[in-house]
Amino acid sequence: KPMKRESDLIDVWFDSGSMPYAQWHYPFENKDLIDEGKNFPADFIAEGVDQTRGWFYTLHAIATMVFDSVAYKNVVSNGLVLDKDGKKMSKRLKNAADPFETIKEYGPDATRWYLIANANPWDNLKFDIDGILEVKRKFFGTLYNTYSFFALYANIDEFEYGEAQIPLKERPEIDQWILSELHSLIKTVDEAYADYEPTKAARAISDYVQENLSNWYVRLCRRRFWKGDYQQDKISAYQTLHTCLLTVARLSAPIAPFFMERLYVDLTCNTKVTAMESVHLSDFPTYDKAIVNKELESKMEKAQTISSLVLSIRQKEKIKVRQPLQKVMIPVLDDKQRKEIEAVAELIMTEVNVKEIELLDDASGILVKKIKPNFKVLGPRFGKDMKKIAQAVGIFRQEDIQKIEREGEISLEIENKSIILQLEEVEISSEDIEGWLVASAGGLTVALDVTINEDLKQEGIARELVNRIQNLRKESGFEVTDKIDIKVLKDGFVEKAIESNIQYIKTETLTADLALEEQLEMGTEIVFDEVNTKLLIQKH
Repeated sequence: KPMKRESDLIDVWFDSGSMPYAQWHYPFENKDLIDEGKNFPADFIAEGVDQTRGWFYTLHAIATMVFDSVAYKNVVSNGLVLDKDGKKMSKRLKNAADPFETIKEYGPDATRWYLIANANPWDNLKFDIDGILEVKRKFFGTLYNTYSFFALYANIDEFEYGEAQIPLKERPEIDQWILSELHSLIKTVDEAYADYEPTKAARAISDYVQENLSNWYVRLCRRRFWKGDYQQDKISAYQTLHTCLLTVARLSAPIAPFFMERLYVDLTCNTKVTAMESVHLSDFPTYDKAIVNKELESKMEKAQTISSLVLSIRQKEKIKVRQPLQKVMIPVLDDKQRKEIEAVAELIMTEVNVKEIELLDDASGILVKKIKPNFKVLGPRFGKDMKKIAQAVGIFRQEDIQKIEREGEISLEIENKSIILQLEEVEISSEDIEGWLVASAGGLTVALDVTINEDLKQEGIARELVNRIQNLRKESGFEVTDKIDIKVLKDGFVEKAIESNIQYIKTETLTADLALEEQLEMGTEIVFDEVNTKLLIQKH
């Protein structure tokens, strides 16, 4: 049909503002779509802030004049995409990124996730290719590796989700926790999408996948997946991880449609799970308040914080996590905190590789804490009174520090004015004590015994050997179920470690026969710490 130019224009933006009605040929057709509110007003409109008068205002003006109504319910006014230094992109400066080349090189999903997660839509974004690479590695790489771990063992055990759903209360506490966190995530993401805050949704999903699912749940549950017997505990682990991965795919699909489609299909094909043929045809996950256990989430958060503190000390002192240590001391503020930490003590000891946790009711004689003002927070709130508050904080006694840690706040009298000082408005640290290193965060303090005796040293060597053997298994192309035989060249350090920990080494590496040899012509040279030996592994 021939097209012709419309000559009767009031203003190009004003005429374009009739789009909500003109697209339906209103009022000549489809009157019900507009008059009955089926397709009007629009849910949202998205444009740059420079369109405030030209587009946003014009649409409202026409809708108000003709229908006494707004034209849209929400506005997403997006900022500019700048270069990594915050300069406007231009051909002249040769700092413009080609979107088509970027998508071709790094993929549409990683690019989109980076753009959405890095800055709120209404803020300017400093575009940096390194940011896309980080998203690929930290989020998509972590999610893919978590799925690969699940798929590897699910295929070995022929898990099809054919067994009856194990009731939540019959599952181990760590399964209940990750599902509780999952439903807290569903609520957060659903509300964020509904409020047009995709950045908040993307960051919440990413944190859940990296911190809770991969770095905590899978790390602590690995043994449940590769142990031999296919009983309720193992089935519960499979059902739980499958549910988490499938839900993450559905939550993330609006931002990463291609990757999540593949993940969804891979998780549902060849299983007895009722599913749509595409993630984009499936229902959005539904929040279930009954699954959320805030008390359990609080306990596990303490376990994560304590573990993070201990691991930070290890990293600072260059003590490998594979090297066992004897004890962690943790001062507790009250009976509630004691019970919470006791409930997750085994998890903490496993994660940070220590033999014992000692909880101290009164640490005043052992750990000396220091407190100082957090000037960045205090300044905007108190202004000219900040110096006086800093002086008051400077003379806090140990009892005062314990009080603000325990209650989250403390009352001060500053020149006849009562001021409530919050925990986040101060910084608390602890002094190291001889033979121990101390760290604090979030109202928790840990003291780690860094003394390594001979028994701990031998166990550390054994654990390092296990890691090297597992790597050799992988490099040799062995299946995870293959049993092996190992020959080890005798070495003073390694010989003692093997003799003391032989059953542990054999169990961890699926070894049928482990022999120490005076000479070993073939094999792989293994050097670490004071150990210099050779390993030869063969299929049993």
